[in-house]
Amino acid sequence: MDNTKVLFISQEITPYLPESKMSLIGRHLPQGIQEKGREIRTFMPKFGCINERRNQLHEVIRLSGMNLIINDTDHPLIIKVASIQAARMQVYFIDNEDYFQRKHTLQDENGNYFEDNDERAIFFARGVLETVKKLRWTPDIIHCHGWFTGLVPLYIKKAYNEDPLFANSKIVYSAYNDEFNAPLNKEFKDKLLYENITKNDVKILNDPTYVNLSKLAVDMSDATIIGSETINPELSSYIKNSDKPYLDYQSEEEYIEAYSNFYDKIL
Repeated sequence: MDNTKVLFISQEITPYLPESKMSLIGRHLPQGIQEKGREIRTFMPKFGCINERRNQLHEVIRLSGMNLIINDTDHPLIIKVASIQAARMQVYFIDNEDYFQRKHTLQDENGNYFEDNDERAIFFARGVLETVKKLRWTPDIIHCHGWFTGLVPLYIKKAYNEDPLFANSKIVYSAYNDEFNAPLNKEFKDKLLYENITKNDVKILNDPTYVNLSKLAVDMSDATIIGSETINPELSSYIKNSDKPYLDYQSEEEYIEAYSNFYDKIL
């Protein structure tokens, strides 16, 4: 379907982060969808290990300057952008000094997950949606990649559900082999109570594990894609037994065409 607008929200995109299944899809899927005549916007976190000079990131002043309140604390939202010239596409980065100015992504140098990953995921999800609102750009499809984007479906369905920009957006969540092995902060669910989000909406996060966060993302999405050849077995079973449409793992040669057809199916 031509003229469809697709918003890509990715945990990883190469060349800004090392190559992985997710970062390669984050890089090539938007280009492939754009080459099919669709309009795209692409977002990722501005992790501190991303070299701003080498990748020619610059701040977008007109989009920056908002504060997001998380756990009763103000956090300034900074938006940066870079271009992938070969793909003729831009990537927007969500940045904040408190959450993203560290030299690692989700784990420290010893492999321990950062204690504030819950708040970082909240800030990222809300930061993307507030920026899309400032762009006044109405996505038909919102495609989230990786657990770090897993709160976007919740916010779209509950907190932004009356916003005309998102009222008709279909949400696709791609689950990958990106499991974290320790639960997130036990107060995570309380920090999510924003606008129309209730305790009942996030009760699955009483135990804030990777699987439960992923299940919440699946429940709040309109469709799911299995992005890695193997993912957590419990999550895989949950996706396949859900009443939502899902697309099984697709090979490197086939996924762009398959995802594009899947978008048409759910619109």
